[in-house]
Amino acid sequence: MTDPLAWLDETARARRAAGLRRTLSPREVVEPLVDLASNDYLGLARDPRVVEGAVAATRTWGAGSTGSRLVTGSTRLHAELEEALAAFGGAEAGLVFSSGYTANLGAVTALSGRGALVVSDVAAHASLVDAARLSRARVVVSRCSVPADVDAVLAAAPETRRLVVTDGVDSVDGGLAPLRELAAVCRARGAVLLVDDAHGLGVRGPASAPGAGLVAEVGLAGERGVVVTATLSKSLGSQGGVVLGDADVVAHLVDAARSFIFDTGLAPAAAGAALAALHVLREEPERVAALHAAAVAVASSARSAAPWAGVAAPTAAMVPVVLGEPELATAARDACATAGLRAGCFRPPSVPEGTSRLRLTARADLSTADLALVDRVLAEVLPGVRGTVLSR
Repeated sequence: MTDPLAWLDETARARRAAGLRRTLSPREVVEPLVDLASNDYLGLARDPRVVEGAVAATRTWGAGSTGSRLVTGSTRLHAELEEALAAFGGAEAGLVFSSGYTANLGAVTALSGRGALVVSDVAAHASLVDAARLSRARVVVSRCSVPADVDAVLAAAPETRRLVVTDGVDSVDGGLAPLRELAAVCRARGAVLLVDDAHGLGVRGPASAPGAGLVAEVGLAGERGVVVTATLSKSLGSQGGVVLGDADVVAHLVDAARSFIFDTGLAPAAAGAALAALHVLREEPERVAALHAAAVAVASSARSAAPWAGVAAPTAAMVPVVLGEPELATAARDACATAGLRAGCFRPPSVPEGTSRLRLTARADLSTADLALVDRVLAEVLPGVRGTVLSR
């Protein structure tokens, strides 16, 4: 008999030969590594107040939400979380999803559809890319970092329903989208601007509300035609996603977003943890400044250890160190781990060919001793990677 899955072995061999095979590495409860790989930017995932928020919600509401949000999966806790997130982000309303991925799927597909146009940034997160593909709209990939390019696409488009989607803070290199200019283009061309602020929530924000996100920082919070998506699994240390926008946008998503309608509601534990984390962020805005200070320190260490890697001044939590080929990035990651440092490793298709890298993510709770270890390990590991590059 012919094995219908025989192609899996060939695919796995090809991935292994290209240095792109991925494996799961379960963490232990206690590990001796300084963590620069997670997205726990504000160090809240294990904060006792956040953990207690999850525990209290579980005791009150149970382990699961018991159904979709339109049936039994909406609790008073979900409503409280949505109200708090909307108020913090400066939006009229909010809608919580089971993940940031499903929030993007629901928002993009419900706000576009057959006969519409979606203009997607060339470096958009995979969830935005998948949402655009599922939308049945005509999709044009453009450089949202160049608003004039987006304007040209919109000017030539026959569709009346138009949606421009972009990350606010790039998930790989931390670059900031020119949101004011994009919003002006969308306003002039009758398009909705959807900003995934997953890496901006808790990281960027105006002086009056640190951590409220990049959209709030540039003065677009609450603006008609600007929709924000975010995840609760990064700065808020929990899990889930949210869409923030006008009340009629949220009402439309309740009616039309399939990843909301047909998905089980966010577990009470995650909702309780996210709400508790949001309270901590509002009470301790200095965590945002501590995060940025740590990112500057990590970038300085990486720049000193690998001046050839072009490490830029960080604008968010992540510090990319571009090494080139996948094997070099994985070797550097493994060497860092051996020396006591957990580093993120990004390879294609997450990044373009030839730009495999370490992605070091700072956290607000990194200690002076932690940062000293980071400096020492990078100084030991990265020059060796450079020597490997030169020997080829």
